Amino acid sequence: MKLESIQVPVKNRVLADYWSPNTAIHEFFEYEYNDKSFEKRAKYLEQRACDQKELTAIIRQFMEPLGLSEKANEHLQQLEQGAVAVVGGQQAGVLTGPLYSVHKAISVISLAKEQSEKLQRPVVPIFWIAGEDHDLEEINHTFTMRDMDIKKRAYGERSRRKTMASTTSLNKEAMVQLVNTIIKDLGETAHTERLFNQLLDALNNSETFTDFFARLMNELFKEEGLLMIDAADMNFRQYERNNFVQLINHSEEIAKLVTEKEAALESAGYGKPILATDDAANLFYVKDGERFLLERRHDQFVNLAANIKLSREELLTIAEKNPEDLSNNVVTRPLMQEMTIPVLAFVGGPGELAYWATLKDAFSVLGLQMPIFAPRLNITIITRHVEQLLREYHLTVTDVLDGKAMALKEQFIAEVQDDEAKRQILEMQQLVLEKYATLEQYFAQQHMSLDKILEKNKENHVRQFEYLQQKVEQTVLSKHETTIRKFMTLQNELYPNDGFQERSYNPYQYINEFGPTLIDEMLKKTYSVGNHHYLLYL
Repeated sequence: MKLESIQVPVKNRVLADYWSPNTAIHEFFEYEYNDKSFEKRAKYLEQRACDQKELTAIIRQFMEPLGLSEKANEHLQQLEQGAVAVVGGQQAGVLTGPLYSVHKAISVISLAKEQSEKLQRPVVPIFWIAGEDHDLEEINHTFTMRDMDIKKRAYGERSRRKTMASTTSLNKEAMVQLVNTIIKDLGETAHTERLFNQLLDALNNSETFTDFFARLMNELFKEEGLLMIDAADMNFRQYERNNFVQLINHSEEIAKLVTEKEAALESAGYGKPILATDDAANLFYVKDGERFLLERRHDQFVNLAANIKLSREELLTIAEKNPEDLSNNVVTRPLMQEMTIPVLAFVGGPGELAYWATLKDAFSVLGLQMPIFAPRLNITIITRHVEQLLREYHLTVTDVLDGKAMALKEQFIAEVQDDEAKRQILEMQQLVLEKYATLEQYFAQQHMSLDKILEKNKENHVRQFEYLQQKVEQTVLSKHETTIRKFMTLQNELYPNDGFQERSYNPYQYINEFGPTLIDEMLKKTYSVGNHHYLLYL
């Protein structure tokens, strides 16, 4: 396994400017990303250090059913004794969701190790599972490659209710069917049977999307001791009750400050990532198992579509007595993380970076400080087959990302077309059309009203010529299918759906090829958070 770093143009302007000095985006963050910032942040956390025994007990209780590794136990002991944390998170996707979920976890682990060494103090990795999210259509599918095509493979069970991932029961039969389909797409290797059995074992011990996700992530990262917490965990919710009270009491100020900051962000040329409003409550209320976003109307917290109307006092009572009926949105989730965990740095993607840029003043109004934002690692995995194809066509990964593989494919297709066959078909078509023109003239002279029939007849002949043309092209292409398949493999492996591989495929596509130690081997490499893109050659 070989790791190299390349420069890839950053299309997201917020991220591009974050890595550039003297750009306007830095005004929206507490810290710039450098070693001095980590030292300063660590000192700040020392000053506000608090008892972390209850937090540690909650994480331990959540993780024990998954299986606690020796390293995880070590990290829990360190957290209990006052260690700070690098935190990152993601929704509970099918088969861990897109590869960037795994890349986030690798980023969290790598950064925690790096800063533990630099700061000479324990820094633990924590993965925040956004199990409270209810957009199941966003997490219920993955993509695979089958032959030359990219296939979207989705969990068959659908629900119109806005239930959270952590409370939505899995239809085991439907999920087994999905896993079966995905495994067939991946193809048989020496590792397939073991992989399939591991997935089924995790599924059989899971009741919800979050259960399934957490078991798989724990299996992948247990040797590194990645700690995990579910945002919707009942014990965690109880732990957060006083924090919800704070968020409710400062609701108006938070909404106003975020709206103002987003307007400033737009003025600086970075757009409006949240579309914040002054009347947003920035909290969800869970009613009959469904999650509804609240807003403030006339001193009430409401969701009119769900007929929810709560006074401030009623909402505060819910926070104190039934905090499991509340959950955070994109604004209050980072605030809640800061109130519950000693966050040295938060690892996130470009989208998260953009909406965090609206939150600096919201942290301040609660007496908090925005932690360091660490953009997650960008990694593209290159299989041996893909590496061979790159060498065969003298291409680099950057070339493929720039569209050169597809350009070569089109050039090849143009070169192999049977031009003589095309010429003869067009010649025949022209002759027939000329005959139709002659016949049309004759009918007109004879005052025979057959225009519509003649036109219809002519259209049928033209369609037949087009069909013949298509068949010639298909026959030619089928003769050269092997070469065309190679170009499509390069494109679909490295830039599927016109985006980075990490946004489409799940890690099991590569575990099936490399083996069960893939993640462990990936974590043996040295990574650094920065403005670069890693290529990992299997």
